[in-house]
Amino acid sequence: MENNNVSKHHYFYAVGLSYKKADAEMRGKFSLDTAAKTRLLEQAKSEGIESLIVTSTCNRTEIYGFAEHPFQLIKLICENSLGTVEAFQNVGFVYKNQEAINHMFRVGTGLDSQILGDFEIISQLKSSFKESKSFGLINTFLDRLINAVIQASKKIKNETEISSGATSVSFASVQYIIKNVENIGSKNILLFGTGKIGRNTCENLVKHTKNEHITLINRTKEKAEKLAGKLNLIVKDYSELHLELQNADVVIVATGAQNPTIDKAILNLKKPILILDLSIPKNVNEDVKDLKEVTLIHMDHLAQMTDDTLENRKKYIPAAEAIIAEVKEEFMAWTKARKFAPTIHALKAKLNAIKKAELNFQSKKIIDFNEEQAEIISNRIIQKITTHFANHLKDDNTMVDESIEWIEKVFRIEAPSK
Repeated sequence: MENNNVSKHHYFYAVGLSYKKADAEMRGKFSLDTAAKTRLLEQAKSEGIESLIVTSTCNRTEIYGFAEHPFQLIKLICENSLGTVEAFQNVGFVYKNQEAINHMFRVGTGLDSQILGDFEIISQLKSSFKESKSFGLINTFLDRLINAVIQASKKIKNETEISSGATSVSFASVQYIIKNVENIGSKNILLFGTGKIGRNTCENLVKHTKNEHITLINRTKEKAEKLAGKLNLIVKDYSELHLELQNADVVIVATGAQNPTIDKAILNLKKPILILDLSIPKNVNEDVKDLKEVTLIHMDHLAQMTDDTLENRKKYIPAAEAIIAEVKEEFMAWTKARKFAPTIHALKAKLNAIKKAELNFQSKKIIDFNEEQAEIISNRIIQKITTHFANHLKDDNTMVDESIEWIEKVFRIEAPSK
């Protein structure tokens, strides 16, 4: 991809890390909570970054934005998380221009998700876009790009079955419980954390286990009560967590805490317990595995569970990729036209100036000079000339940068900053 961005010295990058190379512990170090994302956007603004979107989920932390060098964006992630530049070099990625655009399309349409066809990421990208916009960190290019990605995501969801069947980390966790815990309907289940993953898991538990012994605990009790009211479940205070852990047969942890809240010390067990940690960063200390009663399962394990649903989804990848190619082609045509439009406008202005001078000269020289007719004819000629140049620049085989330079040189014009 040629550099059709705002400045000759700024390029569009996607930098970050994901489940592909970074395990849950490493992703936890680079995760950005709400406050950290706000700090990052403020820092980007103060450092003169023109436009960027930052997203941080359980599976990835990524920035899409403009910079002279990708390290400017990598530094923003590292300085606002517990990650280091050294660690990033081992697990991170850097994509530039066309590759960055391709990556954003695959992420936003669920093709790059840990569970194929999981469209949760597009709502997170929308939220990130909205937040960046509130800081004035969205330029025309990124605005158009995110909307193209949203369009592709919507089209894939509506026109293919790549998201068919109930498959997500929350659903996978419930399936794991059903397959590995006997008589699940009579077991005591504790759900700690009622954020989005917690809520989805809870709804799947109620739907698929018919269990009436589900207890909810959340640091903010009102949030747990709101969910419990919908599903007719029990709510306990956060202060009672240690007691409820003793009573539970299955514990699902889905909190947004930055440090573990469950460890070996808090567990006073008299029976076996299954703990599923769906949090990033991890919220269950690995030391719980020292206890023979504990089985600890993390979300990465659940995400690796493949079944017929996931295999079926793979059949729709070519159709999804075809939709992406179609939407992306429209976006690239827009970026190309946007790049040469200032030159075409400048060329048109130059030809109009020549026309005006010539008509003025001929009107004084020719008796009964018909200025109105001459104006109509010359305008049509100018339109045909500029259309020829525009078509040349639109051609896929055209070296746009060289052609623009040639046009500007021949006609002695200087287009405004693109």
